[in-house]
Amino acid sequence: MSSETLTIEKIGQSGDGIARGPFGPVYVPFTLPGETAVLAVNRDKGTVMSMSEISPERVAPKCRHFGPEGENGTCGGCTLQHASDNLYQGFKRQLVIDALKSKALVAEVAPLVLADPGERRRTVFTARRTEKELLLGYNQAESHHIVSIVECPIASPGIVSRLATIRTVALAMAVNAEPFRITVLETLSGLDLSFEGIKAMDNAQRRQVIETVLGARSIARVSLNGEILVEPQKPLVEFDGVSVSPPPGSFVQATKPAEETMAALVIAHLGKSKRVIDLFAGSGTFSLRIARKARVHAVEGEDKALKALDQAARNTQGLKPVTVEKRDLFRRPMMASELKVYDAIVFDPPRAGAEIQVKEIARSGAKKIVAVSCNPVTLVRDLRLLVDAGYRITGVTPIDQFLWSSHVEVVATLEK
Repeated sequence: MSSETLTIEKIGQSGDGIARGPFGPVYVPFTLPGETAVLAVNRDKGTVMSMSEISPERVAPKCRHFGPEGENGTCGGCTLQHASDNLYQGFKRQLVIDALKSKALVAEVAPLVLADPGERRRTVFTARRTEKELLLGYNQAESHHIVSIVECPIASPGIVSRLATIRTVALAMAVNAEPFRITVLETLSGLDLSFEGIKAMDNAQRRQVIETVLGARSIARVSLNGEILVEPQKPLVEFDGVSVSPPPGSFVQATKPAEETMAALVIAHLGKSKRVIDLFAGSGTFSLRIARKARVHAVEGEDKALKALDQAARNTQGLKPVTVEKRDLFRRPMMASELKVYDAIVFDPPRAGAEIQVKEIARSGAKKIVAVSCNPVTLVRDLRLLVDAGYRITGVTPIDQFLWSSHVEVVATLEK
């Protein structure tokens, strides 16, 4: 550990300020370019002890739990509340520009599609029972310390207004002092609470949870490790008017505005395509919208999500034919020979990207491709494969779905 006076030069990919130390880069949370500070330096990590130069781009955080002065500790939910809108938005768009440059890809990057506070309908809390109370909130960065929250400006009012109810249900669920996770999804019929990390409960405790939920009224479903404990109402979300009941804890886009923006870009690029394949289809975020205009084949590795998609398609009139296929696209990608029958291909893989699958897409000859990603680094790796196979990038749109974080969604469109 040493004390150094350093100046922050830029913001790194994780949202920390980066200064040049005597032995290499030093990463300093909650700092901005141009700021000079006395730092306690431990290897490549720096902690601000005092600051002599403050950036004009620094603003007051929107949340009492943010930063080193945060109430109950430093909440790890956000990293960039202290940055002005101008600096923050430029940083997010630059992440995409830099990623493209790293693979020598030439493409115009559209302005960042902005996110607003209060849009997050899906968030993941950590909770733990203590002798006095139940801690519910987010982990401090790189720590097991739970910052118990009373507000969250990124989360929807429907979630924030029910924090007390979530705590009550979590307290009934807690079997010991071990921490556990709660994925909260605000649906049209109430909150869907998916608990993970709690060991088996006895029948008495299950009854207590059920009674607690039935008395709450605003809870649609509670599940534990994928098993439904109680479901007063079926949780419902809508994809372009198609009602879907996603399985417990399954992936749903974190905000509806971002989802609708992504979907609009997908649909616009597909144009008059008649046969479309949607890879990593989930519960139908894109498939069910595409089916308003074209035949679609939805491929997904998670059985319950695929069943939700299939049931929604069967129960909705006016859609073009929707077929489904359960398939692990990492272990058994759709081959180029199978993809040749489709006019267009849409793929939205997890953060790791879809390198093996994209190699087959590149050989497919499909006229149009849409790549959706939450990770610019793996996205550009996959785009490079497509460009090398003769595809041209026609659009790259960064979308801010995870407000005040370093994560950015991207939709890239390509043509043969």
